[in-house]
Amino acid sequence: MSVIDYNSPLKLLLSVKGHPYQRDEFFDLFEAMPGVSYSAVEQPLTEHLLAPSVVSEFDSVVFYDMPGLDFQSRPPRFVEPSAQYKANFMAMLEAGVGVVFLHHAIAAWPTWNEYSEIVGGRFLYRPGEVRNKPALDSGYQHAVTYQASVLAQHPVTAGVEPSFEITDELYLCQIFEDSVTSLLRSDYRFDAGHFNSAYAAVADDAPEQWPHPDGSALVGWVKSYRNSPIVYLQMGDTPSAYSNSNYQALLANAVRWVASDDAKQWARRACLRNDL
Repeated sequence: MSVIDYNSPLKLLLSVKGHPYQRDEFFDLFEAMPGVSYSAVEQPLTEHLLAPSVVSEFDSVVFYDMPGLDFQSRPPRFVEPSAQYKANFMAMLEAGVGVVFLHHAIAAWPTWNEYSEIVGGRFLYRPGEVRNKPALDSGYQHAVTYQASVLAQHPVTAGVEPSFEITDELYLCQIFEDSVTSLLRSDYRFDAGHFNSAYAAVADDAPEQWPHPDGSALVGWVKSYRNSPIVYLQMGDTPSAYSNSNYQALLANAVRWVASDDAKQWARRACLRNDL
């Protein structure tokens, strides 16, 4: 297992907006990371900064955004990503730039099916399709205090307690366990009785019954797409999570691991195997 150098210079591009968050406390997470500098951009400006000539200046990219949903209407109107955004995003992955997706980023771009494959799952704000199968809207539950367990020794989980308590929002959503390397699991019950319907929160015509099937308890994983190493952490909704020392360690590990040569070589090897 590779050792992460926490003091070497690291340049991050942070993409935000689309979901409420505590700005100062969120950015404090990155201010506290030794050797880390970052540039924060808001959607839709991110589209322009993902151009290969710009994104190549950064060591890794963090998505804490939720584009593709217009909440000015009820229910939200879906917005298609531009052809240029898709092209830039895929060029970034072909180039092997490391990517970290946080919390609500799993709900972004609901009309772009490939995006969910890149992240490793899909949060739906209204019933739709996931992997060509009908799926109910996803669920959410705020301020859940739960135990998170580390499932694998990995650079992302280095220095993290084997089991730790955290208070944060959880999602009952589609997670592609067959396409990810599992890192973290919650002990919360992932069934309809313990979550709220996302569609009921944003629409006036939601049905009274919401028979969502039981879901995955995974709250953190790594995967690759094209040549890029990828981390997803479901944690990170509010300062109650930001202030958790184990979350801080996970995030610091994640941004450095995806930027490492070891992670990029791992992703390239996976890409070659998938092409065989």
